[in-house]
Amino acid sequence: MKKRLLSLGLAALMAVSLTACGGSDAGASSAEGAADSTEKVDAAGGVIKIGGIGPITGGAAVYGIAVQNGAQLAVDEINAAGGINGMRIEFQFQDDEHDAEKAVNAYNTLKDWGMQALVGTTTSAPCIAVADKSAADNIFQITPSGSAVECAANPNVFRVCFSDPDQGAASAVYIGENKLAAKIAVIYDSSDVYSSGIYEKFAQEAEAQGLEIVAAEAFTADSNKDFSTQLQKAKDAGAELVFLPIYYTEASLILQQANTMGFAPMFFGCDGMDGILQVQNFDTKLAEGLMLLTPFAADAEDELTVSFVKNYQEKYKETPIQFAADAYDAVYAVKLAAEDGNITADMDASAICDILKASMLNIKLDGLTGEGMTWTEDGEPHKAPKAVKVVDGAYTAM
Repeated sequence: MKKRLLSLGLAALMAVSLTACGGSDAGASSAEGAADSTEKVDAAGGVIKIGGIGPITGGAAVYGIAVQNGAQLAVDEINAAGGINGMRIEFQFQDDEHDAEKAVNAYNTLKDWGMQALVGTTTSAPCIAVADKSAADNIFQITPSGSAVECAANPNVFRVCFSDPDQGAASAVYIGENKLAAKIAVIYDSSDVYSSGIYEKFAQEAEAQGLEIVAAEAFTADSNKDFSTQLQKAKDAGAELVFLPIYYTEASLILQQANTMGFAPMFFGCDGMDGILQVQNFDTKLAEGLMLLTPFAADAEDELTVSFVKNYQEKYKETPIQFAADAYDAVYAVKLAAEDGNITADMDASAICDILKASMLNIKLDGLTGEGMTWTEDGEPHKAPKAVKVVDGAYTAM
């Protein structure tokens, strides 16, 4: 198995480009009133089967539902516009409940279905488990949002999102360069590869930025309901900002408990925070002023984002979050790579994988999560990130 080398040079790029900027629509044009993907297009080239995996039930369901919806919207648009080289996309999405074993079962179901390429999985631990299987089978995999380094450790796996270390480094640079705070507390999940991976790189870069981490408090999946101890230590240490490289479910509890104890620092998260405004029974006023590093801002005014948000809201009756945008871009990346490599429907998954791996190095995508996105052999995307802030109960580009 080929081992990838993580490109850390992206962190420097992030440092100078962490401002909201809209992508153009050259790589992924929206088709208003797109036909459902089950409708036949003028596709004499046959059908190409693309699978998707993510949590659409359970505690991380906001992520998986967004990925499923974003990918489906892209599939519908592409099919309505004539498909990929005349091939109609057939898309099937499987639930993994944010569980690695269930993700592997979902992968096997899709493989039995005849999947020729995979968009997924959505979260890191399931993605790592599936990546080893897809590598052994030589099936192309592009994860919209699996950010752990290990997700893209195999040569058949690419990703749309930034890796955990890059998110950690960029967050520290952003906080330091914008002088948001000098004394930082961190609350992270030591049992989760996503959270601990971001924290480790954040801590390294924070020192270089002259930031003082006055408290670094961990929790685990078995102790993720009561954060009073971690918050009290942060408060007693005089933390002006609390960095939360965690998922939105735990973050919503932290904000509630901080409010109860009268602790009101700035809060700053990464892409896992996206979804906090959709938490059931959560008072979104508690998230006012929350900042997060994310490659997508729904209020951006570029043509592609405006069209995507409009079509998404019409179809799914809600505003899309970053995970939906990641998945949308992932499908369009597959389309561009398939067209670059002249994929045909009669090719088996392994032959398609070999072609897509090479073609991913040739394409440039103007997508929702980045303009002029390119990929290199290590599977990492090269693009300018964005940051958003919660203002009046909505994500607003910074």
